[in-house]
Amino acid sequence: MKVVMCVKLFTEFALKNMPLKNRIVMPPMCMYSAASDGKANDFHLVHYASRAVGGAGLIIVEATGVSPIGRISDNDLGLWDDAQIPGLKKVVDGCHLGGAKIALQISHAGRKSQSVSGQPLAPSALQFSSEYRQPAQLTKEQLADVIEAFKQAAVRADKAGFDGLEVHAAHGYLLHEFLSPLTNKRTDEYGGSLNNRVRFLREVLEKVRTVWPAQKPIWIRVSASDYNEGGIDENMMVEIINSIKPLIDMVHVSSGGLLPSPVTSYPGYQVPFAKVIKEKCQIPVVAVGLLNDADIAEAALRNDDIDLIAFGRELLRNPYFALQAALRYNIDGCIPKAYERAYHHH
Repeated sequence: MKVVMCVKLFTEFALKNMPLKNRIVMPPMCMYSAASDGKANDFHLVHYASRAVGGAGLIIVEATGVSPIGRISDNDLGLWDDAQIPGLKKVVDGCHLGGAKIALQISHAGRKSQSVSGQPLAPSALQFSSEYRQPAQLTKEQLADVIEAFKQAAVRADKAGFDGLEVHAAHGYLLHEFLSPLTNKRTDEYGGSLNNRVRFLREVLEKVRTVWPAQKPIWIRVSASDYNEGGIDENMMVEIINSIKPLIDMVHVSSGGLLPSPVTSYPGYQVPFAKVIKEKCQIPVVAVGLLNDADIAEAALRNDDIDLIAFGRELLRNPYFALQAALRYNIDGCIPKAYERAYHHH
């Protein structure tokens, strides 16, 4: 008799009204495959839907700009215009058909924008590096506009049918730039103390919450460490999250990206950050970071009390990663009907 242990990677997880069939997440990854109109096209449909068919429980669509200058590049998706809804709706429908839940990451690139649609905007006029353009310091009026842009993008994401919403506050983009003392040198109420540096993110979340359906989850992606003296570390990030906890349902824990600095990465290198945030904030977490192996992921879920695991590069390489892991662990009933005959030998 074969003993099948319970494999946590393939247990269900519910976040508000978003039940996931397993703990495998496809994190948002820029595909640089949109035209300058920011609309999702056939590439995006095939790219995301194939990962749904491949068994991922939750798919988070790549950073989608809330405004033209909020894009990381001019080949990013955007959601600043109603004309961008239908393309994304096709992607949503395709992923639902494949059996996955799907969320959208809404984003403003801040000083790291390479879009030609204007001058990059930032909390303070500090360049990311000499290869990047000089950003303009956001005025109060512009700040209000960005908050409104996040809100309108959330309205459109709901219309497109997304199950969840991720607000991008990581990797050195605009919201992260406000959070870190290294990039936020403002002297008004949006800079200085931790409470002031969190203000912009809090206002974005509050505004988004007014239009995003209460039963749908909303979460943020954060960088738990700036890997630089005087920047954010995991203790500061715990404080930040605890100060906005009522506004979010989960935290997607990454790290870095604020300053050009080399980080030694290895499988599981960011899991400890997620573990600390889970422990000290008592909130569901997604861990990420070269977790390219189901066994490493399973260990993180079991030993570190992580809720969900994001497989980035692994799912880029292999859309069927989740199905193959399920087969390896002898999980029944996970093969899509259309493909069953490839797996069952009679």
